[in-house]
Amino acid sequence: MEEQRHILPGGKYEKGKLIGTGTFAKVYHGRELATGESVAIKVINKDQVKDQGMVEQIQREISATRLLRHPHIVELREVLATKSKIYYVMEYVSGGELFAKVARGGRVKEDVARKYFQQLISAVDFCHSRGVSHRDIKPENLLLNSNDDLKITDFGFSALPEQKRYDGLLHTQCGTPAYVAPEVLRKKGYDGAKADIWSCGVVLYVLLAGFLPFHDENIMNLYRKIFKAEYEFPPWFTAETRKLISKILMADPERRISIQGIQRVSWYRRGPPRQISFRLKTERVTPSDPAAGTLKKSTSSPSFFNAFELITSMSSGFDLSTLFESKEKKKVASIFTSKCSAAAIVERITAAAKVLRFSVEKEEDFKLRMEAAEEGRKGALVVTAEVFEMATEMTVVEFLKDSGDTLEYEKFCEEDVRPALKDIVWTWQGDDCNSNSSVNSDGNGEGDGYC
Repeated sequence: MEEQRHILPGGKYEKGKLIGTGTFAKVYHGRELATGESVAIKVINKDQVKDQGMVEQIQREISATRLLRHPHIVELREVLATKSKIYYVMEYVSGGELFAKVARGGRVKEDVARKYFQQLISAVDFCHSRGVSHRDIKPENLLLNSNDDLKITDFGFSALPEQKRYDGLLHTQCGTPAYVAPEVLRKKGYDGAKADIWSCGVVLYVLLAGFLPFHDENIMNLYRKIFKAEYEFPPWFTAETRKLISKILMADPERRISIQGIQRVSWYRRGPPRQISFRLKTERVTPSDPAAGTLKKSTSSPSFFNAFELITSMSSGFDLSTLFESKEKKKVASIFTSKCSAAAIVERITAAAKVLRFSVEKEEDFKLRMEAAEEGRKGALVVTAEVFEMATEMTVVEFLKDSGDTLEYEKFCEEDVRPALKDIVWTWQGDDCNSNSSVNSDGNGEGDGYC
């Protein structure tokens, strides 16, 4: 008898054999049907997440990971859901945990440790540039791919800027004791970025030594050693590595070396130059994208939007935003439906963008690139708008930030786009279908999405 295939909702991915089990999730090998590319599929039980009070952790993980596209961070491709399950579709990393490599062979050679540390610092620096603190950096959360390159995973304990309190600091105690910074344990507030740097220093020590700098069977003794930064160097550590680690494992976070300081250290800069290239935006890869295979997008009609994506984004029965997004995030409009034709929507968006002083470039017949005339906090805001055909009488429009400041993008969506396009919109993502307008008895009227 032929074995039953397990196709995920939306019909894009097939779930294969189990490759890992955690407290709240199981991880499976999978593949994208259109391309045959391997993926990892993390399956989470919704009821268990809610019962165990893990909603906030899931929210953090998705909110943080969706901001990050870097060669040394495991990519979250998509999040899918049914009434009972949540599916993370992630980049498949075949080499296992860095922890397993150290556990098998003990310490690694200095040049190998340097390579991993360079990749770790590059990824952590990128996280911090996007406002994300990982807060659980350890070898178990560092994977290796087939090229023996490092990939950070597991952002369940990560923090975003909105989690900071009035003092601008984080206050949640989290992480793994042997890797956690002393200020995190003191319950007085801490800078998440500086705490991450401490954890990176512990990882470097472990790579070079083959064991932890802070270890004690008594947890209070362990904390005492961490508070005092009390550790010893093995005799094989070079003077350069001792000096660098001493600057990282500095108990006072104000005196701890910064990432920029680490990157200027001669030991860190040694070795072959490595080209790091990455995308700054969150992209949804669909079979119509050139990178997804041989299927090509028609230039005479808009792409067909995945029906499951629409349901999960906008239907109250499947709305992931209630589980994964804060109230502030939910207000940000990025997707709307309309009953106008795709061509009419493109024309209206173009006209609205020009009024808002955005230059408009048509990348494809139904995809626009809009760039603000004025520089913002992080350069000019660049937004892509793409129109998808859902059915004969419905289209879906999605806005994505290509570059620029996230807060400026949110303001653009909420304060500029909504009013400018209100007469062609049927409903915005996260809104009640009937809440955005008064519809006349004949079914027409302002805000009903008719042109």
